[in-house]
Amino acid sequence: MKNVTDRTRNPFGMRPDCAAFVPGYGDANADFHVIGDHPGVHGGLEERIPFTGEPWSPAFLGALTDAGLLAGIDEGDGPAGTGDDDPGRVSTDRTYLSYLHMCLADGEPTAASYDDMDRYFDAELRAIAAHVLLPVGAKATDHVLRQYTARAWKTEVDMDALHGEELLGSGWLVLPIKDPAEWDDGDADELVEGLRRLRSTDFRRETDLGRFIAGSDPYLVR
Repeated sequence: MKNVTDRTRNPFGMRPDCAAFVPGYGDANADFHVIGDHPGVHGGLEERIPFTGEPWSPAFLGALTDAGLLAGIDEGDGPAGTGDDDPGRVSTDRTYLSYLHMCLADGEPTAASYDDMDRYFDAELRAIAAHVLLPVGAKATDHVLRQYTARAWKTEVDMDALHGEELLGSGWLVLPIKDPAEWDDGDADELVEGLRRLRSTDFRRETDLGRFIAGSDPYLVR
């Protein structure tokens, strides 16, 4: 079995058929999975790290750092390398960052293109199996609610109302994040407060069923 947890950038070796893409980045054993839309909206092409390189990136990544999801951001002396093993400038802490559509499209990706790229996103999401999904923006939030919860029919995708609020999914907790390009005063603090509140609870919600099987090892399920 291949150990992917020692690779920060693209730990699952995703190779979509496109000229430029931003692969997933972070801890493959993550508790938190931050999900963006595509590089044309949420950046990352220069560093090859999701959510970097945009005017709002320092505020967004700073909020995740303040909330304890990132270990820090090293400004360094220049851009990170492009090798898949290069750890880059963002230090994650049990957190993974990725996009619904990792390829850079010529304009807005088509519905067919989103459908084609979903195989990469879904495979990565299920391989990581984070406890908390954090979709960023209306597109990612709508997708997560429709595909990974039973709430889509009863939840209006109003990002001002959903920002930083915990929603119960099907095996996942979901905490939507308003698109950082649209943040107003207080949105960063609201996100930090919501994440700190969530992290102070038993967000893993695991039960040890090890007592029902032979041996002394725990068997945690959620």
